[in-house]
Amino acid sequence: MLHKGGCHCGAVTVEFTSEIPPAEMEVRACLCSFCRKHNSRALSDPAGSVRVTIRDPSVVQCYRFGLATADYLLCGRCGVYVSAVMEEAGKHYAIVIVGALDEAERFDRPPMGMDYSAEDEAARRARRRARWTPAEIITL
Repeated sequence: MLHKGGCHCGAVTVEFTSEIPPAEMEVRACLCSFCRKHNSRALSDPAGSVRVTIRDPSVVQCYRFGLATADYLLCGRCGVYVSAVMEEAGKHYAIVIVGALDEAERFDRPPMGMDYSAEDEAARRARRRARWTPAEIITL
């Protein structure tokens, strides 16, 4: 199943492919201060794929904090948080933010609160390699 979305103005688009039906997809709510302030709910499927297309690089904001292991992609024009991406050894892994998807309402499972604050950098990277979705990042 292909799920499309992106920011409001179209500067960043996302395509998330997964065989897991939306009603069965695990929805996670990270409990870090960034995610709480955005009230974000995230999806990933290690067996799926994500394609993030940056159509206007001049407005995309990449924010890093904490252990600085991932870029949180926000549109600087319309303000939408679309995805978080980790790059490691030439490979990308991503989560997709439910609210950035065109059919976000289909992912209606209650979010599971996730606290990753006890992880060190190695543990965080290992979890993301195992649980996040393989991703392709395209800049036009």
